[in-house]
Amino acid sequence: MRHDPPDARITLGADLRALRKARGLKLVDLAQTLGRSVGWLSQVERDLSTPSVEDLRNIARHLDVSLSSLFRNAAAPAEEQGFIVRRAARRPIGSREAGLVEELLSPDLTDAFEIVHSTFEPGAHLPVPVQRPTQEVGYVLSGRLDLWIDGQRFQIETGDSFRIRGEPFCWVNPHDAPCTIIWVIAPPIY
Repeated sequence: MRHDPPDARITLGADLRALRKARGLKLVDLAQTLGRSVGWLSQVERDLSTPSVEDLRNIARHLDVSLSSLFRNAAAPAEEQGFIVRRAARRPIGSREAGLVEELLSPDLTDAFEIVHSTFEPGAHLPVPVQRPTQEVGYVLSGRLDLWIDGQRFQIETGDSFRIRGEPFCWVNPHDAPCTIIWVIAPPIY
């Protein structure tokens, strides 16, 4: 069955709505936090109003995502929108602070999950465990990584996969080569 491709103009609003819902926030809660009206935020989420860059900075901060994750790289041809993400059109996500480079492989954040291409540079580390209300599965495409899940250390390498179901986790790449992982996260967090 073929569906008409989604309109590229609705992606920002749909992504913002999906991120808000994934964090369990009601429209009124986020609007209040932002110091904006519910009507304004509703219009942004329905792509009837375009937020300023400063508004996007505030939204990104309150949804705990990078500002860059809210922008698209290259526009996909109309027939590919919502279906195909070309390598050059991947959206950068995350902060890169810990030596981690992440790109969104999913066309947008409106599904029940997101797929992320993660590259852990040599020496990259996340020293303090994080815990998210998600279920996550990863598959190691190349390299090696030390991964702690709920305090237990695992050494994973090319061809290995793992699952995290809300447990605290952290990681380090003490090796000389990058580690590349395809990471599936439900619900979307970026």
